[in-house]
Amino acid sequence: MDLPVINSSSEGAAGGGCDSHSCGSTDDQLNHLPEHIRAKVHNHPCYSEQAHHYFARMHVAVAPACNIQCHYCNRKYDCSNESRPGVVSEVLTPEQAVKKVMAVAANIPQMTVLGIAGPGDPLANPERTFATFRELSEKAPDIKLCVSTNGLALPESVEELSKHNIDHVTITINCVDPDVGAQIYPWIFWNNKRIMGREGAAILIEQQQKGLEMLTARGILVKVNSVMIPGVNDKHLAEVSKVVKSKGAFLHNVMPLIAEPEHGTFYGLMGQSSPTAEELQELQDACSGDMNMMRHCRQCRADAVGLLGEDRGLEFTMDKIEDMEIDYPAAMVKRAEVHAQIAKELEVKEQDRLFQAQAKAALIALRGEADAPPTRPVLMAVSTKGGGVINEHFGHAHEFLVYEASPAGVRFIGHRKTTPYCEGGSSCGDGESALDETLRVLKGCEVVLSAKIGFEPWAPLEAAGIQPNGEHAMEPIEEAIAAVYEELRAAGKLDEAPVQQQKVA
Repeated sequence: MDLPVINSSSEGAAGGGCDSHSCGSTDDQLNHLPEHIRAKVHNHPCYSEQAHHYFARMHVAVAPACNIQCHYCNRKYDCSNESRPGVVSEVLTPEQAVKKVMAVAANIPQMTVLGIAGPGDPLANPERTFATFRELSEKAPDIKLCVSTNGLALPESVEELSKHNIDHVTITINCVDPDVGAQIYPWIFWNNKRIMGREGAAILIEQQQKGLEMLTARGILVKVNSVMIPGVNDKHLAEVSKVVKSKGAFLHNVMPLIAEPEHGTFYGLMGQSSPTAEELQELQDACSGDMNMMRHCRQCRADAVGLLGEDRGLEFTMDKIEDMEIDYPAAMVKRAEVHAQIAKELEVKEQDRLFQAQAKAALIALRGEADAPPTRPVLMAVSTKGGGVINEHFGHAHEFLVYEASPAGVRFIGHRKTTPYCEGGSSCGDGESALDETLRVLKGCEVVLSAKIGFEPWAPLEAAGIQPNGEHAMEPIEEAIAAVYEELRAAGKLDEAPVQQQKVA
């Protein structure tokens, strides 16, 4: 049986059936959305899984103050060595932010989106946030404008948001139960006073839900972010998904708690555990029955620049921008040309995919294999620099994208960060500890596909039950995974338990 490629993009995926392994394989796509919504997100890297391979975004850090305290947050300034929400290298004035956006957009034609996401809460800094949006609406009208907020000040800001061509808003909603919220938020600052514990959490939840309803009533797209905190809200987030969907949110991003002690958060210092990759996937799958799921989030810095998974912020510090000559009208023309080329490429890929799916369906019917015994799903990891192709050396990867292949198709599961095993050369023999980390990161995966894999890691990968594969360099990710899955099926390897499970047994 040939494997159909179910496009893991947020747009254009074919609908299909659902077996025990594939439930959610299309639920977390955006293909069922009305055309006018799909048109809004087709080139938004934070709202579309396919778009993040091709389009870039940036955040500007103009909002230093916050009106709530979260146990998982520690805002850091002048920090270039961490990649997580709330961290920035420099806080900008609105004037500096506008200049930076125009410089980045002129130099990175794939850029489509500007977001304000901190390092505090944008709506707790309304003057700075809206001054930035006002000027950008005038000077860079071709850039999408977005805002991410905790939602406490959202209802009073909805009218102003709707004036600035902002049609994408992200709200971080970690609970809809004040008792759960009291374990996450020690206090909020509301009506000029600090309100503690459960009372504060109840106010926050009420404001979030009210703001969500107001936004969707105005046709503004809402994505909900939720931080998965084991033992606190992990059993509760499926209910959050149901509630926010019922009130109009169209996308839910369940992301893992970052709790390393060195970040200095309350949870980190108190020894709170982060979820494993398996736990995160299980919860995302549980939520996907009620909500379109975002699985490609990178939990970006508040001053991130570039494609998701990369950060080019150091190329665009204010001292460097001061020396740049920016011809923005010319940059707009170039960016439009680049976007048209990407659109044409995606259209060809989609037509290709539909043709292949139809051909494979016809072949299955001809062979009479529709009733063949089902084969098990397989997790495969991919190293990529972007563009939707396998184009990264195994030893250079800072992260791996993880996909699940099954008889139902190929679906994107998420990404897993790691330390690069090597940084160049034909031999990487000094990377033993980094390799051990990568092996842990790839737990559960049975295949890793890279543009190139050196000799040294080959045997340790195989010993860990992970088959290295460097035969699909520069090929589209989903097609390569489908081909490898078919090879495994033809070799009879999908009727066996994976090597890692056999070892455990």
